[in-house]
Amino acid sequence: MGLLDDLKGKAQQIIGGNEEAIKDGIEKAGDFVDSKTGGKHADKIDAVQRGASDFVDKANDRPNAAPVADETPVAGEPPVPPVTGEPRQPGL
Repeated sequence: MGLLDDLKGKAQQIIGGNEEAIKDGIEKAGDFVDSKTGGKHADKIDAVQRGASDFVDKANDRPNAAPVADETPVAGEPPVPPVTGEPRQPGL
């Protein structure tokens, strides 16, 4: 798995269930940058906002999306760590 795929997988895990809050943050961040640049790059900022929002919308639709681990431990069992990186081979 390449670095870009790894980053996309991590982003998908973070996005799960927080789509609206993340999209709201994208909008606010873009508006802040737009206000600081005086609207000079509004078309580029809007394009980035749309792209980021589309990524959030599509994150859970991807078949290769990494499952989000339930971090709530069951009584008497140790918590399960989140799935990250490449699977380990026995003996390594």
